[in-house]
Amino acid sequence: MSDQQLLIIDDDATFARVLARAMSSRGFDVITASNADEARALTRRHQPRYCVLDLKLGEENGLRLIPELQALVPEIRVLLLTGYASIATAVEAIKRGAHDYLAKPVDADAVVRALLDGDTTASEDDVIDAPEAPLALRRLEWEHIQRVLTECDGNISETARRLGMHRRTLQRKLSKHPVRERPDHED
Repeated sequence: MSDQQLLIIDDDATFARVLARAMSSRGFDVITASNADEARALTRRHQPRYCVLDLKLGEENGLRLIPELQALVPEIRVLLLTGYASIATAVEAIKRGAHDYLAKPVDADAVVRALLDGDTTASEDDVIDAPEAPLALRRLEWEHIQRVLTECDGNISETARRLGMHRRTLQRKLSKHPVRERPDHED
């Protein structure tokens, strides 16, 4: 697989370096970028087959970069990674052309599976199962905020207006880590 070029785009230099080393040991020819401009230039120059893209690149949004990368290399397979996973972001990533979406922390084997899997058309087995227990109210609120924020292209003021809340309240909610998907009590 040494001819399989992989572009890793992440502004966290340590994470990018560790992932690059792990992916290299799995047979990928890895190049890294820390921002969107560098990613565009490397994509033009190297025409990578695979891309691991972080959702947040400093002040930039990785979602906006997906269609640009695909315009440069139509067959590129993009895997979006994020530390702030939400259903809305996952749906938006897929709509924009990402082939898969994983939440950090993630191990290199999961990245390899996500990049290489799915070359065939999706089957019924690929349908995401609904959680066994209902989502907690706080998690539903988080998902709704993320969906509206995505619809507003990350504009906090517009999102707060649409949600009917004060901008500072929304910023406080966004500064917290996502809530757990299942209630704390397990039967």
